[in-house]
Order: sequence, then C-alpha cells, then structure tokens
Amino acid sequence: MKASGKHWALALLPLLMGVVAFFMVIGPRALDPQNIAWLESGDPATHYLGWVFFRNAPWTFPLGLNPDYGLELGSAIIFSDSNPLLAFLFKPFSSWLPETFQYFGFWLLACFVLQAWFAWKLVGLVTPSTALRLLGAGLFVFSPPMFLRMGAHLSLSGHFLILAALYLALHPGVQKRRLAWGALLAATALVHAYLLAMVALIWIADVTGRTRKGQLTRRTALIELMLLFLLVSLCCWQAGYFSIGNGTVAGGFGLYRMNVLSLIDASGWSMVLPDLPEGSGDYEGFNFLGAGTLLLGLFAVVALLRRKTEFADAVRSLPVLLLALIGLALFALSNEIGLGLLNVHYPLPKVIVNVANIFRASGRMFWPVFYVIVFAIIYLVVRGNRPRTAVCLLAVALCVQAADTRNGWAGLHQSRMMEPAREWPTPLHDPFWASAASHYANIRSLSPQNQPGAWQPLASYAAKYGMKTDSAYLGRMSSTALAQAAQKTRHMLDTGKYDPDSLYILDENASLDAVKTINSDTDLLTRIDGMVVLAPGWKQCAQCLVVEDEGRSMQRVPMIKIGQQQTFNYQTYHLAQGWGTPESWGTWSDGRDAQILLRVPPEAKSIVIDALAFVLPMHASQTVVFSINGVQALSTRLTTVQGNRIEIPITAAIHAAVVCDTMMRIHVQLPDAISPKQLGLGDDQRVMGLGMKSLSVQ
Repeated sequence: MKASGKHWALALLPLLMGVVAFFMVIGPRALDPQNIAWLESGDPATHYLGWVFFRNAPWTFPLGLNPDYGLELGSAIIFSDSNPLLAFLFKPFSSWLPETFQYFGFWLLACFVLQAWFAWKLVGLVTPSTALRLLGAGLFVFSPPMFLRMGAHLSLSGHFLILAALYLALHPGVQKRRLAWGALLAATALVHAYLLAMVALIWIADVTGRTRKGQLTRRTALIELMLLFLLVSLCCWQAGYFSIGNGTVAGGFGLYRMNVLSLIDASGWSMVLPDLPEGSGDYEGFNFLGAGTLLLGLFAVVALLRRKTEFADAVRSLPVLLLALIGLALFALSNEIGLGLLNVHYPLPKVIVNVANIFRASGRMFWPVFYVIVFAIIYLVVRGNRPRTAVCLLAVALCVQAADTRNGWAGLHQSRMMEPAREWPTPLHDPFWASAASHYANIRSLSPQNQPGAWQPLASYAAKYGMKTDSAYLGRMSSTALAQAAQKTRHMLDTGKYDPDSLYILDENASLDAVKTINSDTDLLTRIDGMVVLAPGWKQCAQCLVVEDEGRSMQRVPMIKIGQQQTFNYQTYHLAQGWGTPESWGTWSDGRDAQILLRVPPEAKSIVIDALAFVLPMHASQTVVFSINGVQALSTRLTTVQGNRIEIPITAAIHAAVVCDTMMRIHVQLPDAISPKQLGLGDDQRVMGLGMKSLSVQ
C-alpha cells in the first residue's frame, strides 16, 4: 500500500501478471514452436504461410519482399501480416530451426507481458502505490478488443505499442525521447500499418504539444520529425509496404466502422450485459470496455462530479493530444454514423474517401481513445478516493472484468488449446500431387484473385514442395498486376496455351472455358481430389504418373467415383441452392430448403454424408428430409453438432429416376432450421440447419 514501487523486484509483478493472464486466456500449447494446429484457418493460416515462404526464400532487397507467395500479384511479409519484426529476427537462423516452426505463440505471450508492463508504467504516472498500479494494469490486460484480435489478426494484438506511445506522450520528461520514440516507431512499423498510424499520430501530437509549451524548441522538434520520419520510411520500405505500387486502397471505409454504442455493446463478451443491434461490418469497431471497467466508470463519474481530482486541468494541459484523439474517434465512426441499427450518412469528397480507404477498417482507430478512457477512469478513481477505497474499487472491478469477459475469451482459450499438430490436414491425397511437384515450379489459380477457393491447401502444398504460388491470401494485392493477370488468363483460356512451368487449378468458370480449347494431345485436364487440374505437357512427361484425362468431355458437375470423398470447404457446383459461403471446415445450409447435384456411377448403392447440425441447448435437434429426383429417400433427426454420419440408400426407384434425368438432384428439407439471431445469439441472420463437411459414394 505504501509508495515502495522503487524496489526493482516490484517491476516483476506486472510481468508476472502478463504471464498468468496469457496462460489463462491462451494456454501453453501456443508456445510450442512446432504446434501449428491452432493456425490452420483464416488469417492465422496466411500469417504462418507467409512466414514459411519467407524463411525458405533467398534474401531480397528490400528485405521484406516475399515473391514466392503471390508471384506477379505482389507480396511482401507485411501483407501476409506475418509480423516482419519477428520474421526478420528468425530468418537468419532458419537453417537451424525445425522444419515446422512458428513464433506467433511467443508474440502473443509478449503482447500480454508488455501490455501489463506499459499499463504499469502508465498507471505509475497517477500513483506510486504498488497495489493500485498492479490492479490498474490488470484492467488494461483484460481488454476485450485486444483479446478479440488474438483470435484472428495476430499482429494487431500488439496493443502494448499504443500504451507505450501514450506513456511517452503523457510522461512529463523529455530526456532520451528521440531514442524512445524512434525505437517505438520502428518496431511498430515492422508489426502492422494500422498500429503504426495510431502510434505515429500520438507521436506527432506529442511533438507539437511539447513545442507549443516550450519543452522543445522548434529546431529540435523539426530535427526529430525529419529523423524519425526517415527512420519510419526506411522500416516501411524494408518491410515491403511500397512493393505493390497501387492496390493499397481497398473499399470498406464506412462499412468497417465503430458503432456509437460500441463501448457498451458486449457482442457476446459478457455474461451480464446484453448484445446490442449493430451493422454488418461493426465488428471491426468492437471496443467493449468490459463490465468491470464500466462498473468502475460509475465511481469515476462520482469522483469527477466532486471536482477534487484536477482532471479538467490535466485534460486542458494536453490540447493537441486531445485533438488527435478526437480525430481518431471521428475517423473510427466514419461518414456512416451507426447508432445500433440506425444509420446516418454524410457525404465526403471522393478524394477523402479514397485516402480513408487505405485504413478501411476505421473502427480499429478508436483503440488509443479506448485506452485513454480506461486510463481516465483509473485516474479519477485513484485521485478521487482514499488509497484503501481505491484499492477496493479497482480490485472488485478487475475481478468482475476477468470473470465476466470469460464469456468471450473462453472460446479463444479452447481454440488455442486444441490437439497439437506439426502439419495441417489436407484434401490433396492423390499421388498425382507429389509427381506434379517434381515437374512444375509454380502452382497457379485460374482465375487469379486474392484468397481464391482452396487457397490454404494449395499454398500449403506449394510450401511443402518448395513451389511458388499465386494462391495466396494477402492484406493488399496490386490491382494493376491483377488486371494484367486477368488479361493473361483470358488469352490462355482462349488459345489453350499455358506456361509450361506451372500447374493450374481452375475454378468452375475457367474450367468450362478450358474445355473448349484444351490441347488433349499434350495437356492434362481432369479432376483430382475434387479440384480441376490443368497440367501443361503432362502427357509428354515420361516420368509423370499416368492419370485419367477428362479433357473435352469434362462436365460442370463432376462424377463422384465409388469411395471418392468430396469436401465442401470451397465453392463447388455440387451445392446448387440454399447454401452459404464455404468455410474452412465445410458449408452451412442457409434456409429451409437446399439442393445438391451429383453424378454417380450406375453401381452406386448409397451416399454417405459427414455433416454438422446446428443444434444448441435451446434448440436441441434438426430434422433433415432427403428426396432424390422426386423420390423420398431418407428422413432423420440430428441431435449432436459433430459426428453426424448420414447414409442415404440408393434404391431401384431412385436409380430409375436418375437414369431418366442423367443427374442426381438431392432435395434437402430442413424444417427446424433457425438463425443464431432468432435464438438471441448475436446478429447472424443465416437460417442454418445442416453443415456439409464431405460426401462420398459407396
């Protein structure tokens, strides 16, 4: 309770708090550098794959270029969000590292520890009390916006960089500030562009404010601005920020905003506070304070009304920083002001919207304001109450915050504590793939695009065999390169002439065009493991496997052979109507009726479906009724989420109906399908019943 924070051992307390919080929220398995199971899907998958391609490629200049992951479409380690800071650190030791190696678990641990450390330093500007500093730091650590990013955007979990910037801006001293700000800005530039924008704005506000107050001379301020601007530019250049030319601007400003109610909207992160209505893109502006911080905020308001905290004077002493924070808040709200489901639009000049779209997920820009609000609440409670009272209030608030937000971070903990694995499961089982890897240098998607269907297994395959690929998922991609690739694709499909060093994976539209011009004397066009493959020169390769060629006989809906498994984690013509967007595991139905199209061999006896069911304690079952070409086939009731094996017998009547139609049309009725929103579980309006993982013919 006494002001004994000078003892060096006390500095270990916030570090220990960060470690304990990490093990509570994330768990130890992420720290295994050879465990990549938790990185398998979505954004974490591209974070890891970007690092894999980067570590195995020769050094480039600028250092951050990563051309093997993206090819002509453009790539740098910054655009796969692979954390250039750590990628640069570990790449020189790549040959000594195990074949499977990830550093993202270390990064998340560092985020917890440094969040606690800089929060400890921040609260230390308000009070020397060890107990108050530690409890206050705990509220910063149990930050829902930071935890949310740890589920997907791993580099954006580095909120400690924002706290470090706020500490430097609020610290009264100016000694070694140029070194401190330089190190912080350089590190932030090598982590993420959004964090750099926030930290840089706080730095500029700090320089301007101190110059206005006479703490820095104009000459000193100008020198600092020039030197650190050059330093940041150098770091950005080396990380690859400028590698794609155009394409840094992407649409979304106004959609990915912060809702006005974001600070009190739990969005599933509270057991006591409700989820409020919001727009479809408002999740990017998630800034829920947490029940504990909101509770403490009530006592902060009481302290403010007493006018004994000198809070107003403290705010007035930082006018430039206050102006910067207001600017960040307005940018986060965007020109599409959302109050729950109410939306108010005000027009902006097109040039301003284009510039704003560089940081299209504007809702993230509120984070510095979020942490200033937390800091202000702690300031008012500490300055407005006796030390013992303040300790009790902060202790209660921290306990409420940690316990109540468990409703959100328990799922994060579960996903990070899944069974460890050194490799990801893949749908590419056919021996063809190993043979192709020895014959081709590249694997390409037609049509080329950012995040094409099945990009993850294709990129994983390319990384495993040392190939290059344009099947990538990147934060930004060159629009000029995409346009040129589209022109080249059109020319290849029209002429039937393809690059001999590349294996092509065609989407359904491209495959229909390729059928018309394929050179069946030399090139292979077929389906392998559910993917349409075009292999130039395959038939002239003496060492390559003999593979059945479909060529010009290929049809839109492929034949599923006996024993073959068709997965549904990418777009396919098999799922004709009533299905949602494919996910990493498969595809949910969307509605109470759906259709599956199949072509099966005449000797087929049954269809086996591996499926999920949308069942919950408050909605305990899903009835599923199948009919095939108008013939009643099967009715079943599913009561478990996972492990639903549905076997549909193909009777003589069904065979006769299929022969007449030449196509098997499976009608799926889902009378119990319901949306999460109808069950009070957020705003997801998809009417879900059956989740298709895979299908096989027996």
